[in-house]
Formats: sequence, C-alpha cells, structure tokens
Amino acid sequence: MTDRTDAEAVRALAADLVHIDSRSFVSNLPLSERVEAELKGFAIERLDYEDANGVPKRAIVAHRGGPGGIALSGHMDTVPDTGWQEDPFSARVDEAGLMHGLGTADMKGPVAACIVAAQGMPAGAPVTLLITTDEETTKAGAAIIAERSELARRAALRGIVVAEPTRLAPIRGHRGTVNFEVTASGTQAHSSTGIGVNANLALIPFLAEMKALHDRLREEPAWRVPDYEPPFPDFNIVLDNHGTAINVTVARATARMKFRYSRALDPAPVIEAVQAATERHGLALRFVVDGSPPELPVEHPLVRLAEAATGQAARTVPFGTDATRLNALAPCVVLGPGDIGVAHSPGEYVPVAELAAAVPLFRRLLREGAQ
Repeated sequence: MTDRTDAEAVRALAADLVHIDSRSFVSNLPLSERVEAELKGFAIERLDYEDANGVPKRAIVAHRGGPGGIALSGHMDTVPDTGWQEDPFSARVDEAGLMHGLGTADMKGPVAACIVAAQGMPAGAPVTLLITTDEETTKAGAAIIAERSELARRAALRGIVVAEPTRLAPIRGHRGTVNFEVTASGTQAHSSTGIGVNANLALIPFLAEMKALHDRLREEPAWRVPDYEPPFPDFNIVLDNHGTAINVTVARATARMKFRYSRALDPAPVIEAVQAATERHGLALRFVVDGSPPELPVEHPLVRLAEAATGQAARTVPFGTDATRLNALAPCVVLGPGDIGVAHSPGEYVPVAELAAAVPLFRRLLREGAQ
C-alpha cells in the first residue's frame, strides 16, 4: 500500500483495470498480471486453461493469513463493446463523479474494491480473493476454482461475497441457468436453383414447440416463485443463420436458449421437453447445466452478516453470477458497488464514491466473517 487514501487507490486501480481489454473473446492474461501485481504478500495460485476457441485464460486465487474467513470474488472479463460511441477503455470520470468504461460496473470497479479492501487488512487476518474470468460466457473460471483450487480449499472458507453490482445491497439468492444449443443442418446452394435444403425449415416446427414451452413457463402457476421478480422463469431464444445471405439456402441454423430457474424449481422437465423435441425433429442438441442456483435462507449467518453491515434487507434477483459455481466451495451472497441496470450497455459507468464506500464495507465483512 502507498500513502494514498483508499478512495484514491480504488479509483486508480479501477481505471488501470478498465484500460486493459479483457472482453471474453480475448485473453485475460495481461489483466491477470496487473491484478497479481497488486497482491504482494499473498500466496497466489494461477489456474490456467484455454477456452473453447483456444484462447489462453487464467483465474487467480490469492490468500493471506490463516483459514476460516470469507472470500471476496469478482471476474476479469467483460462483454463486447457493442454500441459504444466513445473509447470503451478510457475510464473517464465525469463532473458527477461517474467513471465511464466497459466493465466499470461489471465488474472491474468492484474487483478493484475487493483488492484494495484485502490489501488493507491486518497481516494475520484471513483474506481470500477468488478472481475469475469467462463469467460473461461459460463461468469456466469460477468452475475451475471450485473444482481445482487447492488454495481455496485450504482456506476453509465460511462464505463468499461475490461483488457483482448491487448498489451495495445484499442479495441472498439468484437464478441458475441451463444453456441449450440446438442445430439443424441443410445444404447450401443458390436459393433460385431449388437444389438446396434450408435448415430453417427443420428448425421452425421445433421453435413452435419452444414457443409453447415458453408460454407455459410464464403462465402456469406451478412455475411461479413469488420471492423473485419476475416470478416466472426466463426462457430466452436466440436464432443464428451464421451470416447466410438472403439468396442462399441455409446450411446451418442454430437456436440458443437460456433457461433461468430459481432454487425452488426442478429444471428436469424443461430439459426433458427440449430433448424430446429435438429428437422428434431430428436436430442436434448440446446443453450445459450451469452449476446450481445459489439461494440462502434469510436466517443464514452470512445473510445476517451482510444485512448488519449494509443496514439493508437481503433480497433475490433474476440475473446470474459466478455464485452458481462458487457455492460448491462455500455459501455465497452477492454484494458490490455499481448498478446492474447499466451493465452491458454503451456508456456503462460506476460512481467513484460507491467504489470508495465498498472498501470499508468489504473490510468489515472480512473482519467479522473471520470471527
């Protein structure tokens, strides 16, 4: 640590992190090296892997002190810079004290607050950082930490604070996801010749069944969980013809579907419905169950700790975080600076004052979580 105040330190570190491109389709190694440079005095575990496109990635576990405390966690990757009209890596701070840039809220600003909070803890206090990547795509970084990290297991964590942007309000639970990819195959040809086979024609009847499934999930009372808003699960469908021109028959048509469900719901009937429909229509299916929905009861000690530290009642949210994977290590709450409402949008920002306020809050959680 230098003689800078915590507010100065977190602002400077957040800007440094935003300056480094770590969109999910590029390597995060430069950013991971910048993060690691802040962790002098910590034991470091580097968990290296390649993503599905062969891009080198790294997750980091850092620990100092004895076992038994809680961890702070955040991810290094960001979504693409779609729609940005200014430099997405500028970390510009405007007159209102808002830092603008890709990942300022989701979640390089919160990661900076986690690091500065950890740096300022007494040397003997247990402090753990779980810094992941690919949260915006596959959650592979969190999965690898949960499955392979020896350092995280030796830390004997009592809980994990996932510092996603919540405006510093505690979140005790959120939905998990099942990601489906359904592919129809055809034959590419000039569409005027009549000799091609359009893959969309095989996909369309399947999509009609998915529309009916989507409607049932929204309308049937059995799928409603009143603790969540909206109370019905999400079933989102995205279609891809892989750049096919309008005068070419489609050789490959893909439907990607994300099913978000809360802990009270069993995803098996939805998985079975999708599997049965793909078999009926002769389509190829791949799907991944993304861990399990993290949801703690209101009386859980970690929830009570977060409520006492923030003065706010814990709630649930419909979006997802690395907690779906990290809850295999320890109970998780979600709590961090910034607003999820501006994440993934052009002009994303985080209030610098909120980053500064997160530092003592995280330190209190680290301190009291070790008692």
